[in-house]
Formats: sequence, C-alpha cells, structure tokens
Amino acid sequence: MGNFRASLERTRQVFFGKIANLLGATAIDEDTWEDVEALLIQADLGVATAQHVVRALRSRVQREGLTTQAQLRMAMRDVLLTLLPVPGPDTLADPRLLTVLMVVGVNGSGKTTTIAKLARRFKAQGRRVILGAADTFRAAAVEQLEEWGRRLDVPVIAGQSGGDPGAVVYDAIRAARARDRDLLIIDTAGRLHTKYNLMEELKKLRRVAEKNVHEAPHEVWLVLDGTTGQNALVQARHFNDAVHVTGAVVTKLDSSARGGMVFAVGHELALPVRYIGLGEGPDDLVPFDPPAFVDALLD
Repeated sequence: MGNFRASLERTRQVFFGKIANLLGATAIDEDTWEDVEALLIQADLGVATAQHVVRALRSRVQREGLTTQAQLRMAMRDVLLTLLPVPGPDTLADPRLLTVLMVVGVNGSGKTTTIAKLARRFKAQGRRVILGAADTFRAAAVEQLEEWGRRLDVPVIAGQSGGDPGAVVYDAIRAARARDRDLLIIDTAGRLHTKYNLMEELKKLRRVAEKNVHEAPHEVWLVLDGTTGQNALVQARHFNDAVHVTGAVVTKLDSSARGGMVFAVGHELALPVRYIGLGEGPDDLVPFDPPAFVDALLD
C-alpha cells in the first residue's frame, strides 16, 4: 500500500484529493457534481467513464442519504472499484510444455524494459524463460533486449535488422523447445498504432505462434504509457482489435498525474490490468491490486 501511495502521489494530489475534498463540503449541489465530473475528466478517465462515475455516485447518495465525508469517500471507492475488472489468474501458469506470452505496445511505452522486468520476475518464480526479439525494425530494441538477456542470464533469439519478425518468432519457438524452456516472451514492433502495416504484422506474428504452439499465444499483454492519458485508450482499442489483448501493463504511473486512464481502460474495454510500473527499479513492476490502487488515490 505504501509503494502504491507514494507512486500515485501526483494523480492523488492533482485530482482525486480535490475530489475527496469536494465531497466533504457541507452541502453537495449541482455545481459540486459538475466539479467532480470535470476533475475526473482531467484525470483522464474520459468523458464516458467520468459521467458513469458521477451518475452512479449521485444515485447512491440519493438512495442511501449519504452525507458524511467518510460515507461519500467509501461510496466513491466502491464505484471506482466497479470500473476495474478483477485481474484473476492469467493462463501463464497453466500446465503445458511451452507457454507463449506476446507483448505489444507503441514505441516509448516502456515495452522492452517491461519485458525484461517480467522475465526477471518469472525467472525468480522458477520459470525457464527465453525471449524473442521480434522488433526487427528497431535495432536499438534488439540491442536493449539482448543486453537485458545478458544481465538476467536469459537467452534472447534475434534476427537480422530489418528481417522478417515472423521468422524470429518461429526460430524462438524452435529454440525454446531445443533448450527446454517453458516460457517464451515475444517483443514486437511498436511503430505508431495507427499504421495499418504494423497491425497486419502483429496478426501475422500471432498466426505464426498459433501454427507452431497449441493455442498460442496464450496471453497477449499490451504495455501502455501511463503519462499518455486518453491516448492510451485509443491505442488499446487498436491493438485489441488486431490481436485480442488479454491484459494490460501500465507503466510510468509514478511520473504521471493521469492515473485515471486505468479506470477508462477497465471500464470501456473490460481489460484487466495485470501489472503497473511504479518506478525505474527492477522490482517496481508490481501485480495490479485494484483495492490498493483506489485506496492510494483517495487516501
């Protein structure tokens, strides 16, 4: 809870702290609700999600006759929690010879670093991890992943710069089997999410995985930059349409006042957040805990 609270301080102070103060006013009138909605929109919940929150909160206040700040804060907590799909167990631990996790996201979202942190976490749990550097269009991404592989003592399968990323996925699957690895994490290209070619390429990578490993990819996680606000929601829609995303990882929340975008992703896409990034350290990628997240924003 302490780590959550410290890392979400900017979002809390700029927006949710003000909302809590508004709800503690002596009288709640129409202006109060308009101010609450405006602050929620500024916190990057988006118009639709912000209006949903205000409607639900107003309804509960009227229905239950809530008046005290403690009651109103608890009601807000309950409403916000309903926006966040409970991140139940993912399928990575299901028994199978090889599990494939495909990681997608735009350049600059922290995707490659996130993959390294996930590899570190899963290796510590006893998984035999191997990485596939399928972002062949950005030489720096391959070099970065290979450097992480050396630090973590995790093999990285890469191809030639500008080469076929599908071939990298195929080679990585073969290498995983040959080296008795049970978890393959695939890094993918992250050019602008609006580019048609990128989405078609991701679909191709998914087909390569499907063809060579039963029911693969078993998870597709989208890395979102927490500082981009509503742009993250637009990105999530594009990637979800292309490759059927199963979970999100939200990075850089410690340096953002736009933490409200997590609620928009949950409410409008029903997409569970698996991990959030609360800093630059290797242990600052933590499993998402919805109650702790909401409490840290309203505390």
